[in-house]
Amino acid sequence: MTDDRSYWLNNMLAIAEPLITELERETLKENMPVEQIPGSNREAFSHLEGFARLLNGMAPWLERQAEDPAEEKLRLTYIARIQKCLEHATDPASKDYMNFGESGQPLVDSAFLAQAIHRAPEVLWKQLDTSVQKNILQALKATRNTKPVFSNWLLFSAIIEAVLYELGEVDWDAMRIDYAIKQFEQWYVGDGMYSDGGASFHFDYYNSYVIHPMLLDIVDIVGKHDQGWSDSKKKIKERALQYTRILERMISPEGTFPVIGRSIAYRFGAFHHLANQVLREELPEELAFGQLRAGLTAVLRTTFRNSDLFDEKGWLQIGLAGHQPELGEFYISTGSLYLCSFLFLPLGLSQRHPFWQEEADMWTNKKAWSSQRVAIYHSLD
Repeated sequence: MTDDRSYWLNNMLAIAEPLITELERETLKENMPVEQIPGSNREAFSHLEGFARLLNGMAPWLERQAEDPAEEKLRLTYIARIQKCLEHATDPASKDYMNFGESGQPLVDSAFLAQAIHRAPEVLWKQLDTSVQKNILQALKATRNTKPVFSNWLLFSAIIEAVLYELGEVDWDAMRIDYAIKQFEQWYVGDGMYSDGGASFHFDYYNSYVIHPMLLDIVDIVGKHDQGWSDSKKKIKERALQYTRILERMISPEGTFPVIGRSIAYRFGAFHHLANQVLREELPEELAFGQLRAGLTAVLRTTFRNSDLFDEKGWLQIGLAGHQPELGEFYISTGSLYLCSFLFLPLGLSQRHPFWQEEADMWTNKKAWSSQRVAIYHSLD
């Protein structure tokens, strides 16, 4: 493996290990801490949050056979462990059966679970026993009782239905998909960015955390089913390319990024969309794989230099650069933090892929502040 790939993989597994270990043993609810701000009462949701978000980020790596023998042996071990975790998480008789239907939050993380299955259908669906598949379907459908918030939550309902369609379920709901796609067209505010419900645009990372990656997956899955959805795909992909440019320019020369907007405790999950565009191999022509690897690796190294990222047992703690409980919000708990795993999507690419093999190069901000030649920024609209 390249040094950067080893570094990425080791950090992904360091994040994953406590949660996978406890869920595999069926002791997650017993032993997982639930850090939260006083009075937010997230105990009923945090376990599914952690598992679904972690699995979503790991899914492409789990799905693709590794060329390196040591990495492949590790991958096969984790597949077996995570398949056992899926069994425990979705079996109503398990001590670690997760909350898929109580209150609204399970809609969010059931959607992340569905997206994980889309990203790794072989190991997270086809290889499972039929009883586990049945339990997963029941879990995903349990979210239909939740009315989504008029926001990015529309995409959570939509991607669940899209994945049900992908899995061959006949009772998938096209209305939830159509509503989400049409509503986000109304919420497009220009230059590759969407508002997240309401008339006002909020400057945060939700275009990356959720909006672009889920819109892309939804139209990929169901686009051919409906001409209107198919027609929307070109615009969605064009806007996604523009937001890729914006997000890459968020990486400072030092490997930091602006501390702005809600959910900043998701840390480098802010680059979900950038990582997803690398995985999809859909990049603006001026952005090379080597510079993106260098920029994202710098973000990882800057974050991991603080040992307070984890507690004494290896669980993520609320914060951005280490442990900063003040960055918690009413919907944030220990499980929420595992959205940071979304950065690791490029581990699903071959070790021989240009992302891992190209020479590291300066990313845009580092070039600009080093008096190097840089591409000028042009707005999309």
